[in-house]
Amino acid sequence: MKTEIRREESRDHRTVEEITRKAFWNLHVPGCDEHFLAHKLRSHSDFLAELDFVAVRGSTVVGNIMYTRSYLQNDAGKKLGTITFGPVSVHPDFQRQGIGSALISHSIRVAAKMGYSAIIIHGNPSNYCKFSFKGSKAYSIATPERRFPCSLLVKELIPGILLHESWRYFESEAYTFSQDGFEEYDASFEKLEKTYQYTQELYSILSNAYVD
Repeated sequence: MKTEIRREESRDHRTVEEITRKAFWNLHVPGCDEHFLAHKLRSHSDFLAELDFVAVRGSTVVGNIMYTRSYLQNDAGKKLGTITFGPVSVHPDFQRQGIGSALISHSIRVAAKMGYSAIIIHGNPSNYCKFSFKGSKAYSIATPERRFPCSLLVKELIPGILLHESWRYFESEAYTFSQDGFEEYDASFEKLEKTYQYTQELYSILSNAYVD
């Protein structure tokens, strides 16, 4: 069945949050809070509604990708606006069918046409290098603490715009959201069991790995 990609609409919000919850449940930690992040992102000033897409099979929303503003800054104080995606989610029943790749590829094309300079994310390199993301050290892009995480990945949208500078990356404050109200919010969804799975250990290792 063909996958349609369109902008998210208000009628999709709850469905997207349900998909996000099921996609991330027990993936990185027992349970998850990515659905709460999706819920809160839409009202944040850094949220980019023009890059908020859903994937649809038939009449069913099966996936979503969201973007926020981010920026780079060099030692002289020069700033360069960038964008960051996450969460990106596909319902477990529809995973490994190219839907996540379609969402990412579509949003990259749109972002490039809109003139954005680069996309910077934290993610597993094995998932994103096929979209021409590179490790941040290739572009001399470090964290505010001047380290190069293995999970910090960069894709130029304007070729060469990141070269000949050393940068520090600052993601949106939207990703450091308060947990106030989370328990009540999460209780409104289907009850799921919190368990351990090996992906949690992989996530922990990758989150603490750096390139020196």
